[in-house]
Parts: sequence; C-alpha cells; structure tokens
Amino acid sequence: MLTLVLLLVGGAATGCGGRATTHHKPGTSHEQATGSVGTLLDAQDPTGHRLREVPAEGAPEVQLAARPDSEDGWNLQLTVKNFRFTPDSTGGAALPGAGHAHLELDGQKLARLYGPWFHLPAAQVPEGAHTLTVRLYADDHTAWAVTGKPIEGTAQLTAAAPGQAGHSHTLPSAQPSPSPPSSPSPEAQADRTVTLTVRDGKVTPAPGRTELRRGERIALRVTSDRADTLHVHGYDKELALPAGQEATLVLTADRTGLFEVETHESRLVLTQLLVR
Repeated sequence: MLTLVLLLVGGAATGCGGRATTHHKPGTSHEQATGSVGTLLDAQDPTGHRLREVPAEGAPEVQLAARPDSEDGWNLQLTVKNFRFTPDSTGGAALPGAGHAHLELDGQKLARLYGPWFHLPAAQVPEGAHTLTVRLYADDHTAWAVTGKPIEGTAQLTAAAPGQAGHSHTLPSAQPSPSPPSSPSPEAQADRTVTLTVRDGKVTPAPGRTELRRGERIALRVTSDRADTLHVHGYDKELALPAGQEATLVLTADRTGLFEVETHESRLVLTQLLVR
C-alpha cells in the first residue's frame, strides 16, 4: 500500500512522460481558482478568466515594448516587477507574484508567454495600426487584478504593407527600417522542416519522432482547421494557429532530451522532438 501511494504522488507531480504538466487539473475548468492568494472576484477579464484581486502595494506590474526584428516581425519584451514566470507549475494553485502572461493583438489572443521575450512574426500581424496587450495570470489561470482591473501592459504597433518593414511606435522617435529585398523565409533558416496538418481532431502525418542533433534549427509548419495554440514542451515556445492558415515556428534545439509538441485547446500531440 505504501508503495502504491508513493507511485501515485510521483505521477501527479510529474505528469505524463516524467515532465511537469502544463495543463489545469483534471475536473476543473480553465479559469477555476485553486489557491487562496488574494480575493477571487466574480468579475472576469475580457477573455472570460476570473479576476484575482491583490492589494496595490506589492502587486505584480508589467510593461510591454516592441522592437522591429532585422529579419522578420518584432521582438517583444515584458518588463515585470513583483512577478516571476513559473512555466513548470502552470495548472497548479495560485502563488503570490507568480504565473504566466497572455499576448493579445487587438483583443484576440495570440499566445501564452512563459518568459520576458517573445518573437512576433510579421505574418501574424495584418497591415495597419494595432494594439498589443500582455496580461498577467496566476498558475490557476485566474487574472491578477488591482482595484477590479486586470494587471496588463500595452504597446502600439504598426504593420506596413507587404514588401515593407513593419515597425513599432512604442518610441515616438522610432523610424521604420527597410527590410532586405530578398529576406529569407523562416524555413530557409532551418536545418529541418516538419509539415503537419490538424483536421477533424486528427494529425497528419501520424505523430512520430523527429530526431535532431543539438544545435540544429527546426521549422514546424502547422495548419489547423480550428484556432489553437502550438506548444513545445521543455522549450516553452508557443505559436498561435489561426484557423485554416499555415503558421511556422522556428527554434534551435539547444537542449537534449525528448520534447512533445502539442496543441493547447485540442490537446493533440503533433510530434516528439528527440534531441541528442
């Protein structure tokens, strides 16, 4: 009996495959509270997550800055105070000053963020002026709030017409930088490209393993018939998957091990990256 209890406890702590789970606890909704920090309000943020009220003194803070990337899109920087990113405990109880962030473009969620930096590809931003918003969440997916308002930061961003460089207006004096006329595509910068399709809850080709040498760059090209979010475990990389549109995530395999690539909403395993 003692041995069985220990095995159950170990399994709950690590999740499938010996890794920490990044999903909310079974039997609870995505925004249900599981911690006792602050005051859980009936009010919700714009995306339907309940607010977790904390005193203004010592509350988490976040600021957002967007800088044009010389090759593609923008590099976003989150500057936080009284807050730390805790990707390994996402889905657990709310802990003081801990959690993750959501990135939105004009009110539409693009990605969940587990760190202070995020690359936003130009292909995900339509031409014109836009508002980027980052909002801080606890591990249980409730939104941190002060005086009934979610804790968030915004930045204004303008995407130029195709063939011109996108640019950010976070600094009034910033000027658009022309992009090279023959800038290589993200796939061209990768050593390996894996193309996947999600349709009617099925993955094509069937999920398998993609073997990589440490240091290789891989491009994951994914087309989903429904809006979702791609997540690479172990690397904490995410990519928004617009419905019916191809999206590409390029990452450098600088960690050895076995890492699952899955979707958040449909919870489908797309492939496994085996890095040696």
